[in-house]
Amino acid sequence: MGHGIRKAPFGALSAFLVMALVAVQPATAEVRVQQGLMMALDTEREAIRRVPASLIVRSSEAQEALAARRLERAWLMQQPVTLGEDRQFQCLQEAIYHEARGETIAGQFAVAEVILNRVDLPSFPDSVCDVVHQNANRRNACQFSYACNGRSRTMAETGARELAGRIAQLMLSGTPRELTDGATHFHTTAVRPVWSRRFAQTAQIGTHLFYRAPVQLSSN
Repeated sequence: MGHGIRKAPFGALSAFLVMALVAVQPATAEVRVQQGLMMALDTEREAIRRVPASLIVRSSEAQEALAARRLERAWLMQQPVTLGEDRQFQCLQEAIYHEARGETIAGQFAVAEVILNRVDLPSFPDSVCDVVHQNANRRNACQFSYACNGRSRTMAETGARELAGRIAQLMLSGTPRELTDGATHFHTTAVRPVWSRRFAQTAQIGTHLFYRAPVQLSSN
């Protein structure tokens, strides 16, 4: 009696094939996804490589040109003011006017940077108005001198008031803070507060020296 190859029943063979396909399919799908991602990344890299260097340089130059224009009074005064009724705008405008109207435009932007840098830090109040009026009840011992020196807060000089408003508008609209390197304090060159010996000086603009306080410190 001859011995031939024993064939598996049709049902068993079908089950085997199904199991094999199930085992292979997920791996194949995963490979296809990976291949697709690699192709997409390669396409993106190639697109980036094809961007002309001149366009990248031009973009940087455009940003620098805009930064320079922000320091031009004529350009600033052409900008519309849309935040006039906003309380935070009013507080920032007032602080710029009283603390820095005698400074250059850069100096006024720098003071605005200090105020907004404080707003962003958890160790200071979380709004412009609360920052500039911090300790205002302490005569001549508050954070910003105009808020507690007893003098009128009226912004009587029209030109200086309008300029401060344009600067406040731009700063609250997200203008980059590029002048003071994260400063949280400033004082004039005529004085030297005790705290200035412990803080890192970051810039000098006009008659103001700017400092960045250690993270754990929160007041003058």
